[in-house]
Amino acid sequence: MARTPLLQLTGISLTFGGDPVFDGLDLVVQPGDRVALVGRNGSGKSTLMKVMAGLVEPDQGSRVLSPGVSVGYMEQHPDLTGFSTLGEFAASGLEPGEDYRVARVAEGLKFNPETPVGTASGGERRRAALAKLLAEAPELMLLDEPTNHLDIEAITWLERELSTTRAGFVLISHDRAFLRALTRATLWVDRGAVRRQEKGFEAFEAWRDKVWDEEDQQRHKLNRKIKAEARWAVEGISARRKRNQGRLRALHAMKADRAAQITRQGSAEMALEAGPKSGRKVIEAKGISKRYGDKLILRDFDLRVMRGDRVALVGPNGAGKTTLLNMLVGKEAPDTGSVSHGTGLEMAMFDQNRAGLMEDASLWENLTGDPEMRVSGKADQVMVRGNPKHVVGYLKEFLFSDAQARAPVHSLSGGEKARLILAKIMARSSNLLVLDEPTNDLDVETLDLLQELLGDYDGTVILVSHDRDFLDRVAATTVAMEGDGRAVIFAGGWSDYRAQRGEDASEKPEKQTKVKVTPRDKPKPAQAGLSYTEQHRLDALPAEIARLEAEIAKLEEFLMDPTLFTDAPVKFQKATEGLVERQAALAAAEEEWLMLAEKAEE
Repeated sequence: MARTPLLQLTGISLTFGGDPVFDGLDLVVQPGDRVALVGRNGSGKSTLMKVMAGLVEPDQGSRVLSPGVSVGYMEQHPDLTGFSTLGEFAASGLEPGEDYRVARVAEGLKFNPETPVGTASGGERRRAALAKLLAEAPELMLLDEPTNHLDIEAITWLERELSTTRAGFVLISHDRAFLRALTRATLWVDRGAVRRQEKGFEAFEAWRDKVWDEEDQQRHKLNRKIKAEARWAVEGISARRKRNQGRLRALHAMKADRAAQITRQGSAEMALEAGPKSGRKVIEAKGISKRYGDKLILRDFDLRVMRGDRVALVGPNGAGKTTLLNMLVGKEAPDTGSVSHGTGLEMAMFDQNRAGLMEDASLWENLTGDPEMRVSGKADQVMVRGNPKHVVGYLKEFLFSDAQARAPVHSLSGGEKARLILAKIMARSSNLLVLDEPTNDLDVETLDLLQELLGDYDGTVILVSHDRDFLDRVAATTVAMEGDGRAVIFAGGWSDYRAQRGEDASEKPEKQTKVKVTPRDKPKPAQAGLSYTEQHRLDALPAEIARLEAEIAKLEEFLMDPTLFTDAPVKFQKATEGLVERQAALAAAEEEWLMLAEKAEE
């Protein structure tokens, strides 16, 4: 027996004063559907979701919602006008006496319903909008980037909540792990068309690559046929004019088909150029602590960041990740202890709050107005890694159009703003990249490219992120901020951290809030002969040694490729230097551990 769809779009066409966003689009959402809505930044994902929600009226076509079906839409920028608190807004669609629904969800999403709307941050407003949707429990949920501004603990809670719901949902997210865990079908928005595959996001990239490969083959065949037919037409059409008018018309039709094909958008031409090598030691923190009033952020923490390290800071919102980051880079002073920097550092920083962007100025003005990018006497050029470039040409490398170059920044989507910040960062050489939540709003293709660039970057990376997949792909060391001033260093990325903690990624989020503490992580009294700082260092060295051993194993495996030296001599040289450095660091760490261990026994 056929199911009655929750929602059906038929023949939807929509234009915003230029090329059509959609043309003749048909779409059906069935009961129980768990759908990933994917596509490039600017492809129309959020617009399509607003059409599905009934918030945007199409130029043509129909939207049919089955009788009795309720639809809930979580937008990126909710309007809280007229509400005094976040809880009042979140409960506004509920029946009297159902406020407990909001309280339950607020606990999972970790926000305070009593927070006044006037003082709420953008992230708190988004969490309130998500809480409102989940509390109302509609038959169809439309979720636009629900994981933005959530920490990993809240994301895993949301995963469990959505995995147990009977409602259908359509989900836009940049978080690969989140999409893989939840979706069973995929809607792909690409050049005004929407394709559907009855498989979750796990299968999306293989499907996308296959579609693009088939397109390339068909385009190649069409070009060859046009070339052959054009040669025939030039060589002897006058002698066969009457008999072959149909063949000539077919040639014109093929050329028209080729002209009508919409070329897919290429990848952003992003590039990272490392400046002169920094000193071997990049940052060293010794015994640093930080407190704000009664809240202890960090206590007696040591960290040494060496050239080429990839260090990730993780932990719940409010644990102090950005505070620690600011102390490490010298933007904020610790209460106790010291932070020293190595020689020759050239730092570039990605700010999660987009503070480096002038919202009311154009993209053009944001680049040419940057003192580090300005070209003296040239109002239409910017300095890109030491060479002048036309500002529009450089913006096109990051997938911005001519029209967008003159548009104000506030007209951009979140992903486009992130790309603009990357354009500013990548215009200058650096040897230390500091990335505070760089993945928010970026599409899958841009994330792939960013991860590849970070892998090849001949410098040091320190990042803060709640994207588990990104952490696993990029980080070689994880600093976990676990509350009460405790920060613990682990080798590897997010999954490695969980494994070393003895935690299962599939366990219930309620259990994840109770962090398991192993004996080596508990603060220990200083043993005879050791100062408190020496004891802390002794406790931290096993994790540092494990990290170096893991990095050495990866480099040795990489260098085993017999073709590497001839095919990629630069990579071979970098990997060899990295191996030598890490072997020396491992020897030094083991020697330091032996010295401290012997001293502890005295």
